[in-house]
Amino acid sequence: MMSLQQMRHVKLWFAGQAENWELADYEVDELGEGFDDIVKYHPTHKESPVAPKDAIPRMVTQPLKDLRAAIEKKDATAFVRAYDSLTAACNNCHQATNFTFNAVQTPATNPYPNQVFTRRKLSDK
Repeated sequence: MMSLQQMRHVKLWFAGQAENWELADYEVDELGEGFDDIVKYHPTHKESPVAPKDAIPRMVTQPLKDLRAAIEKKDATAFVRAYDSLTAACNNCHQATNFTFNAVQTPATNPYPNQVFTRRKLSDK
């Protein structure tokens, strides 16, 4: 599940950078649903002093809300700020749950060369 979250985190970044607000909106919703699934299907984890079901809602709710607001306003500056907050929240959650070895960051390169992140119609070439 967390690998899917990593993928969504990356795609959200590239959608926001391209100011493709429809795609960013889709990706932030997918990310939110993924966090809901983790809480539902993996509420605890062995050797974790803080249960994911407790940490995730506390740590990622506000950054996701801020991202949704930036996307709704189509505000690229607010998007970057909110994305950075989400990334920090992910790392803080990893620290709280003993997953510090899994640090995330803003993507430096696009691992999805087969996806167009700029807004265009599928009929465009």
